[in-house]
Amino acid sequence: MAGLRTRAGSLCAAGLLAAQIAAAVADDGTNLSATPTTDEIVLQNGSRILGTVTATRDGVVTVETEFAGTLKIAQDKIQSMQTREAVVMKLRDGTVVEDQQVVVQDTELVLPPSLVPAAPYSLADLAVMNPQPWELGDGYRWTGLASAALTIEDGNTDTEEFDYKLESVWRSLRDRFTAKMVGEVDEANGVKNAENWKANGKYDYFLKDPTYYTGMVGAAEADKFADLDLRYYIGPYLGHQFYEEPVLTLSGEVGAVYVNENFIVADDKEYPGLNWTANATSNILGGDSRLYFDHNGILNLDDASDLIMNTTFGLAFPLMFSIEAAAEVLLEYDSGVPPGVEEMDQTYRFRVGYTW
Repeated sequence: MAGLRTRAGSLCAAGLLAAQIAAAVADDGTNLSATPTTDEIVLQNGSRILGTVTATRDGVVTVETEFAGTLKIAQDKIQSMQTREAVVMKLRDGTVVEDQQVVVQDTELVLPPSLVPAAPYSLADLAVMNPQPWELGDGYRWTGLASAALTIEDGNTDTEEFDYKLESVWRSLRDRFTAKMVGEVDEANGVKNAENWKANGKYDYFLKDPTYYTGMVGAAEADKFADLDLRYYIGPYLGHQFYEEPVLTLSGEVGAVYVNENFIVADDKEYPGLNWTANATSNILGGDSRLYFDHNGILNLDDASDLIMNTTFGLAFPLMFSIEAAAEVLLEYDSGVPPGVEEMDQTYRFRVGYTW
């Protein structure tokens, strides 16, 4: 009888020990194949982060944590990862994987062979988690900016200055529409000393290699104090997206345009032109700030001494909600202006606007 009790006690102890070992294994968190109770990321240095993965985009994984708020982690710093809920994943080669947990083991993205029977994917191949409809080929993404700068000064000199800038972009996987307008009206002691505006419309169509695109541009502008009643031009171009990452987005375009210039006093003219643009943005300064550079040029093919170049350098940064502030420098050069008009205009501007 005593031997039976001893054997029973031994079996009970062994059962408790097995249960403790199982619990320890579960708590260790290294077995990513088990269904987690929270999203988990293990970094290359061994650090373990628990929270909720909310986004993966532009090579960065965003995770909400209780101990440190929102964390942004570069994909190349992650050794393993698993989400507790199924998501939609879009890979860099265009493959879309639906209703699957994000599972990463030893930097490799684990996917069902029935869905992706090709060679293994790395975490770097995950472009977007839960992509927006336009990124799946459904409709357009609409972004834009509306900003203004107003200066009023009373006293020995009464000054009123009003600058405005509007920009709207509709983007799909196939094409892109862009519309821009900027203007300025200045007055000192009841007399206007600046009145100008520019409007620009573009259509881009992305080719089989989406880093290349072709398109058509149309633009118009007027500047009363530069004797320009109206200049307009239209023409096709070929563009290339050299880089498209948050640290650097760079694109360039070159094309041919027909230019028509109507002056208030000087003789009107029209000519074929060579048109080029360069656009760049960067978040290298951090804090959701944005450095930007926009350049556009037109060379008169009938007269190589007639050159137009407009360049904008700027730094934009968020204030609150979707309100953005920006400081920028505008350089406008036109070697073909009428006599008595300065070839170079420089503008220093601080503006506040709404983005969407």
